[in-house]
Amino acid sequence: MKRRDVMKAGAATAAVATAGLGGGLAKPALAAEAKVLKFAPQADLANPDPIWTTATVAWIHGYMVWDTLYGINEKLLPQKQMLASDEVSSDGLTWTLKLRDGLKFHDGEPVRSADCIPSIARWGKRDGFGQRLMSQLQEMKVVDDKTFKIILKKPFPVLPYALGANGCFIMPERMAKTDAFKQISEYVGSGPFKFLRDEWVSGSSAAYSKFEQYVPRDEPADMWAGGKRVFVDRVEWKIMPDPATKAAALQTGEIDWWEDPIFDLLPTLQKDPNITVEVLNTLGALGVLAFNHTLPPFDNPKLLRALLPGISQQEYIDAVLGDQKEKYGNAHAGFFTPGSPYANAVGMQALDSPRDLALAKKLVAESGYKGETVLLMSPSDQPQLQAMAQVTAAFFKSVGINVDYQSMDWGTLVSRRTKHDPVDKGGWNSFCTTWGGLSVSNPGSSFPLRGNGNGGWFGWPTDAKMEALRDAWFDAPDLAAQQKICEQIQALAFENVPFIPTGQWTTPSAFRKNVTDVVKSGPVVFWNLKKA
Repeated sequence: MKRRDVMKAGAATAAVATAGLGGGLAKPALAAEAKVLKFAPQADLANPDPIWTTATVAWIHGYMVWDTLYGINEKLLPQKQMLASDEVSSDGLTWTLKLRDGLKFHDGEPVRSADCIPSIARWGKRDGFGQRLMSQLQEMKVVDDKTFKIILKKPFPVLPYALGANGCFIMPERMAKTDAFKQISEYVGSGPFKFLRDEWVSGSSAAYSKFEQYVPRDEPADMWAGGKRVFVDRVEWKIMPDPATKAAALQTGEIDWWEDPIFDLLPTLQKDPNITVEVLNTLGALGVLAFNHTLPPFDNPKLLRALLPGISQQEYIDAVLGDQKEKYGNAHAGFFTPGSPYANAVGMQALDSPRDLALAKKLVAESGYKGETVLLMSPSDQPQLQAMAQVTAAFFKSVGINVDYQSMDWGTLVSRRTKHDPVDKGGWNSFCTTWGGLSVSNPGSSFPLRGNGNGGWFGWPTDAKMEALRDAWFDAPDLAAQQKICEQIQALAFENVPFIPTGQWTTPSAFRKNVTDVVKSGPVVFWNLKKA
């Protein structure tokens, strides 16, 4: 999830002109003659182990430093990446995977089957797709240094997608054997960039150098698939929390690329002839209104359904995007990311029909709602989420729900949403957030769609039918069968309402005109691009 500071447009524009850049952006002497790309990421790289943490910024780092067996293209289809070949037995139970020639780690050692197996196993303990794979796994075994087998108890047709789209990074065996719930202590990769650990200062900077011995595939670069060719010598991350400072740095050339400029500053950046503003992550983010299904009143599906006729995705889009809503907003989002293979129209009349607050208020009154006060958490330091919470508070009041709007910093909200206690003892009823479009594009990775109770995402709905449909999706033999199941999932979601989607929006990147051939991807990638 992206966190941004937002400010009034007028003040922001003034700040762009006057913000000091400080001395932290100076180019290291050793890189003075090198081709260096300077990048301002969405957040600090607090932890460089992308298996241990789910932070988006760690994934961006992960795909730079490590490679994957499969890659996912812009159409969200898997392609062989580190693999030369893959063979599946006629019963679908045995996958024989063979590595490409020339693959090396950053310490010069070849990538072996013995590295891949523990890498898959460690990832499989933390990732939702991986956990599912591990539950169906009989064994993984080495055939030779370049060939290994994954032998299953039952077919797992989505294995290439699972290994390609969910950060299954291939690490050296010694690192991959680290407990999945402990952080790795070294960062030797298999990808196109080396992580310069000695230059990493959490809260300040990170740096990467081109791995000269990396062997790219022959195909054109396509998101996380294809040929990962590197045309810069070095990438420097500059952690700059203040948006005005980042905007000023981009305008003066102190940085080359700002990953996620705030919407208030986009008009200023769009007018600059030296800057390109472009959406790279076309799946964007899905807005989510989350409910605690274990406490009254949102333990009542009838009440949750009562909200649907009145809630307006357009109001959320307006509040989050302001003047940029037409360009970057979509007020017709279901439970799967619009633009993904599993998005569908089933049940969408619940959100797309003309909004009727009077009907919603009538249904709330008939639902069994007893007038309980609903605690709505709002993050004071996350402007997008705060705007969403404000829309929600007004909506709750308009349909007769007694709302207690409590503002707190994001860290406090994140801590409080883990609590199962009653509200008066530190629990909660509702909050707003966003999920990356890729994560909620399918049943396998969409945590907010789960129905696994206390083992699930915050809110903890229990829905055995939803879990059974998810199981069926994993077992489906082809895309058409998967899509039919997703229609059933969405129909059920409109019935039991695990969350309410509040719209989709994309956030453009901004980079200087001398940076070209940037690959469309979410999260962003650094191969293929060139800097003049």
